[in-house]
Amino acid sequence: MSNGTPLGEFLRARREALKPHDVGLPEYGRRRVPGLRREEVALLAGVSSDYYIRLEQGREKSPSSQVLDGVARALKLDAEATDHLNRLCLTASERRRDRSEAGVSRQLSQLMDAWEHTPAFVVGPALDILAGNSLAMALHSGFETFDNLALMVFADPAGREFYQEWERAAHSCVAEIRAAYGHDPASARIAEVVAELSARSEEFAAIWQLHDVKSKSQEGKHLKHPQVGDLHIKFAAFTVNGAPHQQLVVYQAEPASPTAAAFDALRAMSTEARPARRSASAPP
Repeated sequence: MSNGTPLGEFLRARREALKPHDVGLPEYGRRRVPGLRREEVALLAGVSSDYYIRLEQGREKSPSSQVLDGVARALKLDAEATDHLNRLCLTASERRRDRSEAGVSRQLSQLMDAWEHTPAFVVGPALDILAGNSLAMALHSGFETFDNLALMVFADPAGREFYQEWERAAHSCVAEIRAAYGHDPASARIAEVVAELSARSEEFAAIWQLHDVKSKSQEGKHLKHPQVGDLHIKFAAFTVNGAPHQQLVVYQAEPASPTAAAFDALRAMSTEARPARRSASAPP
């Protein structure tokens, strides 16, 4: 993904994103570097400048928890970014060995299929769509393929029309992949997706370099489907027991709302389309 170390790149990006006044330091004259100087971070973290430089350059392999806490405070990291910082310091032997790309369990697939009024799908660490129910597929029918959320946002022209708050969706996708990358920096699939998106989208490449970290949570989305129009949804994401690299994403509409009516219309459309597809492949 780069020539630096994951830890060093993260520290450098977060250091460059801060200004002296953000951390209560005076700012005199023209600065030659963006953001804070390494020496300023070291001062705020309570470590020597030489130690912090070694840390950012990847020459310090085993920082203590006290040092990392100090660095997190100095860089104004929130709880999730602090956890990410600590994960980047783990050795390969300390990481969980859950890289297998196991398929979605039959029980989970059956559960999603039973939710006729609720779009639901499962994503992997690189935001690959591993499974989805019929309403989720109908909801994303305007895309060329329903295969990877990040590729759909950045590389499919339908993404900018579907996600009405496109910039928010873009930053969210990248931050989610960053969070997954912290759990497994050696993931070949994450590296593949990041390389493809970096080559296809300058916007993705720029956001990736910010090193923002955020897992999927619970919030609202404003979407626009080409056939049923505006959708205002709530969504939640859940880690799948037995498959910690998978997340179940569930979209919901307020009862008796226009979005709920739009979901009903999508469900009717997908029900009508299924027999048509079967009959098209039947022999004459």
